[in-house]
Amino acid sequence: MTPMRTGSEPVTARSPLRMRFWLSLWGLIWASAGTVAFALAGRPGWAAACGVLWVIVTVDLVMVLRHIHQGPHYQPGRDVPPYEPDHGNRRPRTG
Repeated sequence: MTPMRTGSEPVTARSPLRMRFWLSLWGLIWASAGTVAFALAGRPGWAAACGVLWVIVTVDLVMVLRHIHQGPHYQPGRDVPPYEPDHGNRRPRTG
């Protein structure tokens, strides 16, 4: 069961999406280089394995970019309800 969000998460909490973006980009470079290198070396099995990894990393990269563009209020699923907004006297942050 996924815990319900309370809205009391730390203000300084950071999303791991940017790190996942850079790791996916790094994996994309290596998977594409491996696919080309093994194809040129005449190793079709290894080239196919790197090609499959290339596709998986590309899909992950697209999903990460989609989640980054959804903004900071992205909810991870329908079973996690949005938290109640803060109704205090604080000004809303801009930017």
